[in-house]
Amino acid sequence: MKRRRTALLTLTALLGAVLTALPAAPALADEVEQLKNGTFDTTTEPWWSSPNVTAGLSDGQLCAQVPGGTANRWDASVGQNDLTLVAGESYRFSFRANGTPEGHVVRAIVGLSAAPYDTWFEVSPQLSVSGDVYSYTFTAPVDTTQGQVAFQAGGSADPWRLCVDDVSLLGGVPPEVYEPDTGPRVRVNQVAYLPSGPKNATLVTDATTRVPWRLRDAAGTTVAHGWTRPRGTDVSSGQNVHSIDFGGYRGRGQGLTLVADGETSRPFDIGAAAYERLRLDSLKYYYTQRSGIAIRDDLRPGYGRAAGHLDAAPNKGDSDVPCQPGVCAYTLDVTGGWYDAGDHGKYVVNGGITTWELLSTYERSLLARTGHPGRLGDGTLDLPESGNKVPDILDEARWELEFLLKMQVPDGQPLAGMAHHKIHDEQWTGLPLLPADDPQRRELHPPSTQATLNLAATAAQAARLYRPYDKAFAARALTAARKAWTAALAHPELYASESDGVGGGTYADGDATDEFYWAAAELYLTTGERQFADHVRHSPLHTADLFGGLGFDWGRTATAGRLDLATVPNALPGRDAVRRSVVKGADRYLATLDAQPYGMPYAPPGNLYDWGSNAQVLNNAVVLATAYDLTGAAKYRDGAVQSMDYLLGRNALNMSYVTGYGEAAAHNQHSRWYAHELDPSLPAPPPGTVAGGPNSGIQDPYAQARLQGCVGQFCYIDDIQSWATNETAINWNAALARMASFVADQG
Repeated sequence: MKRRRTALLTLTALLGAVLTALPAAPALADEVEQLKNGTFDTTTEPWWSSPNVTAGLSDGQLCAQVPGGTANRWDASVGQNDLTLVAGESYRFSFRANGTPEGHVVRAIVGLSAAPYDTWFEVSPQLSVSGDVYSYTFTAPVDTTQGQVAFQAGGSADPWRLCVDDVSLLGGVPPEVYEPDTGPRVRVNQVAYLPSGPKNATLVTDATTRVPWRLRDAAGTTVAHGWTRPRGTDVSSGQNVHSIDFGGYRGRGQGLTLVADGETSRPFDIGAAAYERLRLDSLKYYYTQRSGIAIRDDLRPGYGRAAGHLDAAPNKGDSDVPCQPGVCAYTLDVTGGWYDAGDHGKYVVNGGITTWELLSTYERSLLARTGHPGRLGDGTLDLPESGNKVPDILDEARWELEFLLKMQVPDGQPLAGMAHHKIHDEQWTGLPLLPADDPQRRELHPPSTQATLNLAATAAQAARLYRPYDKAFAARALTAARKAWTAALAHPELYASESDGVGGGTYADGDATDEFYWAAAELYLTTGERQFADHVRHSPLHTADLFGGLGFDWGRTATAGRLDLATVPNALPGRDAVRRSVVKGADRYLATLDAQPYGMPYAPPGNLYDWGSNAQVLNNAVVLATAYDLTGAAKYRDGAVQSMDYLLGRNALNMSYVTGYGEAAAHNQHSRWYAHELDPSLPAPPPGTVAGGPNSGIQDPYAQARLQGCVGQFCYIDDIQSWATNETAINWNAALARMASFVADQG
């Protein structure tokens, strides 16, 4: 299964394999204290402190004088090493802590005391002078005798005093039982239904026969009523559910509720205004993801910050970045681009599929019967470039495109024309950490065939879309695309390493056939040249069924080429068969949606939700939306529109996965700078940010401690520590932006 790999500090591919293999219910051992002298009655031995910290005994506590002016939390620490942990066993980590002056944050971790210093549990409470008691349960992912408990207190401009007491790491405790608050049993799209669109809800109930439902307006007046449809046990959640169809009601309004089986749903609107806002908010997200530019607070109130990775200390900067040792003998200026997710890395592979999806959102507005290019025009996204007579969505995508072009190996160098796979920190950093405060050395990683073809595809697409606004940039993009294509043909199997996951995600992929197909399709659509048409037609993927249960993503890109061949005007022989294949794929997703009591076009094999499952729901909905654009058939429009219900609250957890949308919405996505949960001075993710969503792999330790044995939709937790279920990522938000724009156009 292809997925993105990331971590809080360093999490190797080997450890990732161990994590996914954890037993669901390990046998409980006797409760055993793993720490020595956690009460500090007479001494601080065997606790250690970093050389710049003065620590000692004070009133039965371990107190440390923390210097100011350090860059990272781990630059000033106290801790204890040589702890034994057993894989699959649960531990209770508890302590008292206070800080003077109040308001400082300490990062308390359990991890590995030796390289690569993996972190298995962490929490970062804000301390008060009076002291507080903290207690957490987690599951150890590995067997080790080199465990460590540490309190990391660096990163403050001013010196302060940290005191800890009653520190305990108790093994053999029962695993923590996590019971999410799912609210009322009537699950609805908490944001909005379209007046002329489908309106469906799901009732969780023990009833086996139909029950009555009522739709109430904001004043409590019943405006529609009917009967539920029993659906039995829903495999994606393990719940007994009924479906409710109130699509016959075509009125508009705000604050409506649905009542059934003695429960009242969360409120929702009927209207299109929310989707017009979401179209823009989901795209405005990219400005605050930008690297190499200060984010203006007047454009994004509450999100202003200094420019990241522009060579200002403590940044090592991105203007003169060397390769990993032994990879190349040159440096590149790779400033700009978007930070990929919750970390400070920038990746050509994921940047490629993201840029394609944003450009395709704009291209659809030009070509589709319901497209409205003015809704994405100049001035719509409040960007520094607004007012330049270029559509804002193209201005935003260009910020990434310029970075992608910089990642190309220069002429005269080995592998000239190829693209470096990624650039990120030499080592993992912790949370929270603003981009401008990242002290790590930056490195270029080896070129890959997949990265090179991502560059070829997106640059070719850019060449046709930017031509009306900047002919020179369009020509430069097409030249780079041709060069990348030629280089990829010369090096067709240069793949990123699965083990290259220190400091950033791997984005490893052992098959470039799909990227070759996609790049050839984009080059053909832009140039019309026979060489690219021939590659498309001779590819085994041209006639293959691309519309599987997981949908398309950064590691399955052939669908991108197929969708554009079907929708962008061209003279490819056999194009009607291409269009029919998209409609056939949409029929499959429509059948999946109809079979799912929660109404989403996603049913992964074995009910094993994949990393970033929310984006896969959205991308499968993109196929439905494309089938509507091709055929005009209302069933595809309705299926695409209904798919948004799942993201916006009609799901087993009864929550919207989009920050700022819905009464109960995700707002603690994993990020180093949208980190309000850890540091109240930092913001939560901006409105219109989608969470990755349920992930049956639960690869991170925070989720493992709470979600062992979870079923499908319940493999999610809205906490910044859960990078496997709750990260933010540019490719996921691109899928949200594309679907929000489509639904807004139907309003």
